[in-house]
Amino acid sequence: MQIAQVIGGYTLGGADLLRRAMGKKKPEEMAQHRGLFTEGAKANGVSEAKAQTLFDLMEKFAGYGFNKSHAAAYALVAYQTAYFKAHHAAAFFAANLGAVMDDTDKVQIFADDIKAHGLTLLAPDINLSNYRFEPVDDRTIRYGLGGIKGTGESAIGAIVRAREEGGPFRDLFDLCLRVDKRIVNRRVIEALVRAGAFDAIDDHRAGLFASVGIALEHAEQVARAAQQVSLFGEPGAEAERPPVPACARWPEQERLAHEKAALGFYLTGHPFRAYEKELRQFARTRLDQLQPRTEPVLLAGIIHGLRTQMSRRGKMAVITLDDGNARVEMTVFNELYEQNRSWLKEDVVLLVEGKVSLDEFSGSLRISADKLYDLATARTRYARRMRITCNGGSSGQKLKELLAPYRNGSCPVSVQYLNKSAVCEIELGPDWKVRLDDGLIQSLSGWLSPDNVNILYQ
Repeated sequence: MQIAQVIGGYTLGGADLLRRAMGKKKPEEMAQHRGLFTEGAKANGVSEAKAQTLFDLMEKFAGYGFNKSHAAAYALVAYQTAYFKAHHAAAFFAANLGAVMDDTDKVQIFADDIKAHGLTLLAPDINLSNYRFEPVDDRTIRYGLGGIKGTGESAIGAIVRAREEGGPFRDLFDLCLRVDKRIVNRRVIEALVRAGAFDAIDDHRAGLFASVGIALEHAEQVARAAQQVSLFGEPGAEAERPPVPACARWPEQERLAHEKAALGFYLTGHPFRAYEKELRQFARTRLDQLQPRTEPVLLAGIIHGLRTQMSRRGKMAVITLDDGNARVEMTVFNELYEQNRSWLKEDVVLLVEGKVSLDEFSGSLRISADKLYDLATARTRYARRMRITCNGGSSGQKLKELLAPYRNGSCPVSVQYLNKSAVCEIELGPDWKVRLDDGLIQSLSGWLSPDNVNILYQ
């Protein structure tokens, strides 16, 4: 503003209008002010070329610039932050996580940074965690219960107070008996189970999740019994603890899906790990190893996020692909997106054939998708055969029953039979070619074992 006044002949009000125009980066207004500034500078004895150069410098500074005092203040804060991160990393990360605990996207950024620096972020624990994230030692941070979706500060506060007054919780029923059910409701407890907060007591998350309603009802019965007085002035008998339903443990994929629903990201594993060994046979490039190249590359991962936007060619998608090593964004243009939009959802396994190039403007990689495959389609596209290994205890009739729903596919099937003295491999006829759906792989793996069901790729 001072340059505009002294050299360009602007009034103080006019100089403020120039500042606003530069801040908003409006080309029409900037062109008008360039002329005014040049004329005013010439009237003050500055050449037109010098005036143009000065205006260019002001315009560049307006893009992102600080005066010296402002820059010095930022530099001091940056130095202090870097010092704490280098010398008190656990406390630094715990404080930052506590500041952003309501924003799971930012929590995940810090969780990734913690991992990259070799520190440990412990899972939430109903008997050890408090509301906020806390450092345990110089290299370890405890997850705060307040960082779990669907809880809230009042509910976590009630749980912590009950724990401080009566000691650690023994199990789910004990917690329900000791907390205020008006604050700690079913939604809160289910969120804690999903997040794994009870794992140190009982790691059967599916069983706990199915027992939440039963435990809360039992706690209500005990409370009613405590308020009743018998005819003889004695307290009523305490309600007997009901049996809990028997149920199978959540498979790894389902457990992680619940964990993501509660925390906003995967903390104790990654769903791509279940497929990585198989898919790396043909999609060999990890996302953290990407380099610009002229020929197409085949990538694999889980859809971490998907957003759509309008382009001149119609609706396009920007998909974030995650393979547990890195996350990358790629562009899926209108025609390809419309062909596949029915199954493009978060947490779905996706294989992408596309081009990786360098964005000269941002300096980052740009990925443009040419073909998209779901898991079953990719298996069919690249598989050479499926080999099933059996021994004398396996039933041929059972194998037929499991294969039958998936017949008339394109993948040949061979059965490798072995016993103590011999081994042979028999290729089934063309009528027994199958579709390589996930359901077939899971049913065969459940009947035999995952090691006895192998897909051989080109």
